[in-house]
Order: sequence, then structure tokens, then C-alpha cells
Amino acid sequence: MTELSPVLKQATPVTVDHGSGCYLYGTDGRRYLDFTAGIGVTSTGHCHPQVVAAAQAQVATLIHGQYTTVMHKPLLELTEQLGSVLPDGLDTLFFANSGSEAVEAALRLARQATGRPNVIVFHGGFHGRTVAAASMTTSGTRFSAGFSPLMSGVHVAPFPTAYRYGWTEEEATEFALRELDYIFATLTSPAETAAFIVEPVLGEGGYIPGNRTFFRGLRERADEHGILLVVDEIQTGFGRTGKFFGHQHFDIRPDVITIGKGLASGFPLSGIATSRELMAKVWPGSQGGTYGGNAVACAAAIATLQVIESENLVQNAAERGTQLLAGMRAHDCKAIGDVRGLGLLVGAEFTTADGRPDRATATAAQQLAARKGLLLLTCGAYMNVVRMIPPLIVTETQVDDALGIWSDVLAEL
Repeated sequence: MTELSPVLKQATPVTVDHGSGCYLYGTDGRRYLDFTAGIGVTSTGHCHPQVVAAAQAQVATLIHGQYTTVMHKPLLELTEQLGSVLPDGLDTLFFANSGSEAVEAALRLARQATGRPNVIVFHGGFHGRTVAAASMTTSGTRFSAGFSPLMSGVHVAPFPTAYRYGWTEEEATEFALRELDYIFATLTSPAETAAFIVEPVLGEGGYIPGNRTFFRGLRERADEHGILLVVDEIQTGFGRTGKFFGHQHFDIRPDVITIGKGLASGFPLSGIATSRELMAKVWPGSQGGTYGGNAVACAAAIATLQVIESENLVQNAAERGTQLLAGMRAHDCKAIGDVRGLGLLVGAEFTTADGRPDRATATAAQQLAARKGLLLLTCGAYMNVVRMIPPLIVTETQVDDALGIWSDVLAEL
């Protein structure tokens, strides 16, 4: 009898029968309020009618047209549609399937375009599980342990994680930028540094937002030294933070962004966006892939963009995110040391009385929430942060419902 790998562990006890909007329905007949969204993937909710119709129509027309063999209309239309939401100057796209593939494509582009070997990533960042992406991931050793040696040429700089350092955000930011300059003096010369690769909000690292001063400092150093600023928008893009892309909170211009997750409402699709001039520096033949830019995934992505616009989901994410963050902060729970977030990325960090990470209580809270009908996930280096990532369609009432369950959970801990 065959079975799934025993290493794959479910975060919740739910086996799903079907999903609709913000809800999943288990085979046990129970309804669950889903504040995981497939780890930020089902941006328009489960089975949005417009996305379903687009995918169904495409399945009947063309399922797979391998895009270095033939071209198909959904890919061309999606490329054109993304032009209306991408940052100015990022007008050229390469599509893949997963976030890891997008990050690896961005790394390849950076090294080939600059002729430089090294990259700087930021402590707590998550960029994927494949070898190069895992080599750049520092949100937890579980993503990179056990298959060394990892890729060389990666240097890690601090992210302004004020709560962990016990500082103000200003102090943490000053430290992070000062240490970045020290890395230039001690570990990788600017002349050998191809790129900064950074998330606007640390995802797996604990839902820690960056800030304007920090990102402007990165932009200034990138411009000074000819380094590419690669912003990993895989979890923060497509409205998740209350702006279309997370970096737009900080008024900076990236050279490259990686995209994925919420792009196609659950269909596997990712990519990188950059300028035509920069993309032209990628070596011929180095981009490709069997399933990248799949026709059905592209049709779903087109519909997703239409739903985000027609239902005003970016603004909804901003408003409901403010409601969710305020509601979580309103609870006076001694087990929670910090509540933070940006848009519909909100995390509660559990700590012991002496301030140490408390994974056991975070896990207990997440599991108790599931039993009460609210699906959540944990994250952070110590897995002691409970995160809420509802679909962008979430309503005021549904946020209130989630906060009510969360209040009951905290009361029982």
C-alpha cells in the first residue's frame, strides 16, 4: 500500500471536502473559517466563480502549450494585463511554477547581468526550498539542514527586527544598515555583490514588516555600488499588504521583483519582473521550464487580476488588515509578547514570562483555534508566531468572527 511521505505533517486535522470563499468544509461536515489561504495563495478565496469559470473555459480549449515550443493567448494576455499593476519600469516577465523557481531565476539574472558572484540576503528571510533558494533562506534551519554543502556566495545581513533585539524600530534600522556596510568591508566587496534579495515583510521569519528608512537605505547603497535590488513579493504581492505590492509602502523602486502565491488564486504560477534592458542580459537558453506559464494557470491569473480590481480587494485588504491588527492587539494576553503585521499579514508572537520564545503555547493556540473552527498557521524561527492570512475577500463580519474565536482561544490557554 502506498502512502504520503511521513515527513509531511498537517498543521490542522482537517481533510477538506470543498471550499467556498473564506471557508473550507471538511469531510466531517464541519465548516472552518480559513485564515491560512493556502499560505497566502487563495487570494480571491476558495473557488471564486469568476476564476472557476475562466479555468473551466481554458481547460476545454488548451490545457498545456509549452511556451518555448509554442505561444498561447492566455500567456500573452496575462503579460499585457500585468503591465497595468507592475511598478514603473518593470515591463518584462519570465514565468515559472513555484516561488523557489522564481527566486532562482532572479538569482541567475542578477549574477549574469552583473557578472558578480555574491548576493546579500537578510536575516529571517524565506526564499524557498530548492538548493539555491534554501541557501538564501534564514527563517529557520529546517529549510536548509541535512543536504549541505549549500550554494556559496551568500552573505546574511540583519533585518530590522526591533522586537527580537529589544530596540525601537529606529535603533534596529540604524543597526541593520550599519552592519550592512560592515559586511561590505569584511565579507563581500560591493564590486563582487550582484544583488540584495529581501522580503518587504518577513514571511516564514515571523511576519515582521520592514520600514521606509531601511528600504531607502538599501536602494541608496544599491545605486551607489551598481547592486540590483531584488524584492521578493511572492507572499506580499497582489494586494496582500494593503497595497498591490509590499514594497510600495516604502516608496522605493526595485530592479527585480519575484511574484507567485496569490497571482493565480491557487493555480501554480510564479515569475520575475524586471526591465527589458536588464532581462536582455540573461544568457540565451538559461530561461525555460516545462510547465511555466501554463495556459490554465494564466487564465486563472487573468481572472484573479480582474476580481482584485472589480471587487476593490487591495483596499479591502488594507481596511480589514487594520481591523484584524487592532483586534489582535486589543487582547491583554501575557503569553503574547508582540502583535505586528501589514495588511492581511498579521502575527502574534508567543513568549514566556522571561521573554523567551514559547513554541508550545503558540502550537496549543493554533490547534485549539482549529478545533473551534478557525484555521491558522505558525511561523518564525522558533515556530512561536501564530499568523493570520485570510483571503483578500474577507469581510468585516468574518474578521470579527475570527477575533471572537481567537479571544476564546486565549481565554482557555
